[in-house]
Amino acid sequence: MKILLLGKNGQVGWELQRALAPLGDVVGCDFDSPGELAADFARPELLRGLVARVQPDVIVNAAAHTAVDKAESEPELARTLNAAAPAVLAAEAAARAALLVHYSTDYVFDGSGSTPRDEDAPTGPLGVYGRTKLEGEQAIRASGCAHLILRTSWVYAARGGNFARTMLRLAAERDALDVVDDQIGAPTGAELLADITAHALLRTRREPALAGTYHCVAAGETSWHGYACHVIETARAHGQPVKAAPGAIRPVPSSAFPLPARRPLNSRLATTRLQQAFGFVLPPWQQGVARVLDEWFTR
Repeated sequence: MKILLLGKNGQVGWELQRALAPLGDVVGCDFDSPGELAADFARPELLRGLVARVQPDVIVNAAAHTAVDKAESEPELARTLNAAAPAVLAAEAAARAALLVHYSTDYVFDGSGSTPRDEDAPTGPLGVYGRTKLEGEQAIRASGCAHLILRTSWVYAARGGNFARTMLRLAAERDALDVVDDQIGAPTGAELLADITAHALLRTRREPALAGTYHCVAAGETSWHGYACHVIETARAHGQPVKAAPGAIRPVPSSAFPLPARRPLNSRLATTRLQQAFGFVLPPWQQGVARVLDEWFTR
């Protein structure tokens, strides 16, 4: 099996390089890859030539415009990367009878309510990022290609910058922190997403009826404030430098931090369909976070 992996150097893409390796010949590409392996999503028409050269059985797209606030000021670029480029990949996958794996987001929903949304819940994105990611989903479905669309949320990884690393830095520098507590979701590791992807695409290749849209997040839920407290107290227990006292991590509403893009308050995603279709057992979010923190603290 030949797999074309796009966005290989992002948080999820980096873990996919590892998880997909045992499945076949993985050709990893990114915008800065040399020569004919360059995957410039800002010029979607060039992706056709890349797919033609690689001739993949599976296309895994881990590339996207994920700068939520910046998307508000550059909507056309966000649309090109999140909708037009996936549309080209979907058309190429359909023409070659290849499977397309694509990642989407809880931002396709409006974040109202307090219960987890399933895959068939009405969409209603609040901003440019969510709208363009939804347009990408719609283009993939309209193409008729075999696909797995995995919606996820609150993604982190051991590699690169993320919320947990920022909280550790701030807690070491400041006596007190204000952290949003009215947005609820499940921190989901790139490692978990990559492993789920590898198993799901292999099964779907064997059983094409499994193709479709699935929600893929770790089990459980927390707020950004709860997430921050968990990370900081774990660091304290490991003897890491923490200046902020336990009671000095203060919960505040989203309105305390005005930003260009509105965030969904309810990022809960129901994963019953994924678990029943593939037999997965999704670990609690604390488990993945603990692995990443252990890796950081033991370096």
